[in-house]
Amino acid sequence: MAEERVITRRDFLRGTAGVAVAASLGKGNVWAEAKAEKAVKVVLIRHPQVLDEKGAAKAEIVQAMLDEAVKVLLGEKDHLQAWNRLFKKSDIVGIKSNVWWRLSTPKELEAAIKRRLLEVGVVEKNIGIDDRGVLYNSVFLKSTALVNVRPVRTHHWSGVGGCLKNYIMFVPDPPAYHGEACSDLGKIWTYSLVKGKTRLNILCAFTPQFYGRGAHFFDKRYVWPYRGLIVGIDPVAVDAVGARLLQAKRIAHFGEDRALDVPPIHITAAEKKYHLGISDLNRIQLVKLGWMEEVLI
Repeated sequence: MAEERVITRRDFLRGTAGVAVAASLGKGNVWAEAKAEKAVKVVLIRHPQVLDEKGAAKAEIVQAMLDEAVKVLLGEKDHLQAWNRLFKKSDIVGIKSNVWWRLSTPKELEAAIKRRLLEVGVVEKNIGIDDRGVLYNSVFLKSTALVNVRPVRTHHWSGVGGCLKNYIMFVPDPPAYHGEACSDLGKIWTYSLVKGKTRLNILCAFTPQFYGRGAHFFDKRYVWPYRGLIVGIDPVAVDAVGARLLQAKRIAHFGEDRALDVPPIHITAAEKKYHLGISDLNRIQLVKLGWMEEVLI
């Protein structure tokens, strides 16, 4: 295998002007009143050069973004120390990806996650990457840990396709969870195959889709190069930030929050009914790293 060129923290910060701030958009903003001692942390990191001229992700920058986000999320100075807090050598790790052909999880992001798991010492045969085949994948069936990673976009049945929605493939009849705006998606997270296993939740916001109507909707007019990752431990908080980002873009684009097929009520339900995390933006500490142009939130 070719020698990997490592992007250092100094390189990364030089490329993004070294901006790292806790989100605070002024008096009256939903984030401004968050109290650190009660807040759950979510990291938003962006880089202006993460996509090439054809829109493909650059592997080295993806790795640097992910490492920086995980370090800041866990308060560590070294990426390996951070990953070692999340995983151990004996773990069997399923990386739950998303293969929807219009907007799939970038292979470069999957590879960046796998690379760090190997660096922690997880045996390669104990690492699996899958989406629609998780119920038949031996790594996922025996897993002791999961990484949840997918693009953030609007969704016909759930309003927003995020980390909570990504686990719908862990049940044999996904359409059974489409009712009432997918309000029971949180229940899937209580099943033994996934319960308590998810160590990291990542929303890929390199090119999010902020608007759509109808099943399997995709329109390039409503996709934009945001060039970001949203990273956290709490899937509800990560999805709440992702939903807020899409809402902010709709307002910027249309001049109003144009309605989706359904509102993303499953995010609040995941907190209130299933106690999976925090959906209240007042209780989420959003830490922003890197490129701040048109950050929106």
